[in-house]
Amino acid sequence: MENKKLKVAIVMGSDSDLSKLKGCISLLKDFGIEYEVMICSAHRTPDAAAEFSRNAEKEGFGVIIAAAGKAAHLPGVIAAYTALPVIGVPLKGSALDGLDALLSIVQMPSGVPVATVAIDGGENAALLAVQILATSDEKLREKMKEYKKALAKKVEEKNSKLQEILEKEGL
Repeated sequence: MENKKLKVAIVMGSDSDLSKLKGCISLLKDFGIEYEVMICSAHRTPDAAAEFSRNAEKEGFGVIIAAAGKAAHLPGVIAAYTALPVIGVPLKGSALDGLDALLSIVQMPSGVPVATVAIDGGENAALLAVQILATSDEKLREKMKEYKKALAKKVEEKNSKLQEILEKEGL
């Protein structure tokens, strides 16, 4: 039984983050998932972040992807105000190369979980959102299975080419 189609929200702290999230957006598009992209700051617009988070479920979102750099409080602030799954994407953007953002997102206190992907890992955030939505959408789950089969096929093709090179070079 399929539930109502849910959207994914992609929230970023700054317009400069868009370049790091284009792969995320493209993957959601490829899977046919409706999404909305917005800028919201945990520090500069905290009331807007809280309001968005409180209303996200009512607005038809099923998962929220929140990307931020440096102190990276955005995913945690959003998670504090919603029962929806929140996926944090730590972004490079400081002298610490994103490690500060990663640690800020992954070290959430008990009771306020935020799933965390790799630094600049927007594509994995999209795939995790797909997997979350696919728990109640069989067609989406089948698309994910096909995606994973295609990944495996690419690796097999690369291995075949490697074996040809090794043989050709006598290695």
